[in-house]
Amino acid sequence: MLWLKAFHIFFVVSWFAGLFYLPRIFVNHAMAEEPAVRERLKLMERKLYKFVTPIGALAVITGLWLWFAYDFTGGWLHVKTTLVAGLVAYHLYCGHLLKLFAEDRNTKSHIWFRFFNEVPVLVLLAVLILVEVQPF
Repeated sequence: MLWLKAFHIFFVVSWFAGLFYLPRIFVNHAMAEEPAVRERLKLMERKLYKFVTPIGALAVITGLWLWFAYDFTGGWLHVKTTLVAGLVAYHLYCGHLLKLFAEDRNTKSHIWFRFFNEVPVLVLLAVLILVEVQPF
């Protein structure tokens, strides 16, 4: 099971790296005025999202596998699972935003994306506290 746990941590870290960087690209894209820059950012967004999506799926799958293998219990796990479900929704919403950028239909400002970019940071902090401290 330690191998499974190691792979789970690897997939989670990799997924979060993508979730930290993709919205940061959105910030730059929302500020971009030159067509060549916008096209380059579209390419970066699309490639990163395509790369990080299966990694996120593997993070969730290995997490569920660990949950059932160790038969974890406690309220902390339900809160963590809810946060992970929210993170999956965030990831999918990033895909929606990517599509809007690809179609040149984004209406949100770079300031909005700066705040949006902080969501996975807060979720990561909460999940780490729940897993390590198990407050309830």
